[in-house]
Amino acid sequence: MTDERRGAVEAIDGVLVALADPTRRQLLDLLAAQGEATATTLAERLPVSRQAVVKHLAVLDVAGLVSGSRIGREVRYAVRPAALDATARWMAELAADWDRRLAKIKRVAEAAERDSR
Repeated sequence: MTDERRGAVEAIDGVLVALADPTRRQLLDLLAAQGEATATTLAERLPVSRQAVVKHLAVLDVAGLVSGSRIGREVRYAVRPAALDATARWMAELAADWDRRLAKIKRVAEAAERDSR
């Protein structure tokens, strides 16, 4: 596997790990709806502490799903869609590959059934 491919696989793995947690998915939904927000603002909308929100945001940041920018004493977080887009493309390619495989299996099975008559 090339270094570029390995990097892409690791990026997708990071996104999938980050999205495995329902609180992180909620954070992404909130940020997508609001555009950008602070951890304090996000914590007001979730049943977890501000500290927990900051930890979840750090995981999302490492996965490339959000970015934080400091404005004075605040850090405002916003969604970064590129990593999610890359993961969605990978999932679509995977689904298309399985569709091709299943179509081939269907053709083979149908041919075998015709030949057995």
